[in-house]
Amino acid sequence: MAIDKDQNQAVQTVENDGNNGGAHESLPPADSQELAQEAQGGVSRQEYERVAKERDALLDRLARLQAEFENARKRNQREQSDFREYATADVIKNFLPVLDNFNLALRTPNAQGADSALRSGIELIRKQLEDVLSRLGLQAIPAQGQTFDPRVHEAIEMVESSDHGDHEVIEELQRGYKIKDRLLRPAMVRVATNPAKK
Repeated sequence: MAIDKDQNQAVQTVENDGNNGGAHESLPPADSQELAQEAQGGVSRQEYERVAKERDALLDRLARLQAEFENARKRNQREQSDFREYATADVIKNFLPVLDNFNLALRTPNAQGADSALRSGIELIRKQLEDVLSRLGLQAIPAQGQTFDPRVHEAIEMVESSDHGDHEVIEELQRGYKIKDRLLRPAMVRVATNPAKK
């Protein structure tokens, strides 16, 4: 008798499972497919969509972080380059008075004898200094014979002249310099005013 009761319960359990299986068939087709996937170890459509959205959000975040990193790298390179140029310009500025003194020494009239050897030595030293500074990016600003440009020239004196054009630089008193597009020192000049050529 005890064995018969256990068998009846087993039969009822199987019938109940069969009835539940019938319940699966009454669900809409999409739900029955999801249940079939879950039964086979797959994921439901909702889970798939959730994971896809999460993946898309992470890929978007990754792209943004990569762009931020690239921008930071470029900004860092630009700042380092600007710092090097600024440091170079600052050092070169300290050498400009030395170069000016060589130029002043060479403006004296050419002397004979022992003084000519001294003059050629000064010319050689000035040339070497100019070469070193030009390798660092120093450029002289053209002045004499040019039209006055207030961005790179500083007018010390305006001189009336009928021999020159209006606003033409007639004399350079102190040479001006720049590094690339950065002005280190404007050229100090005398500028002609010619009322007839205005």
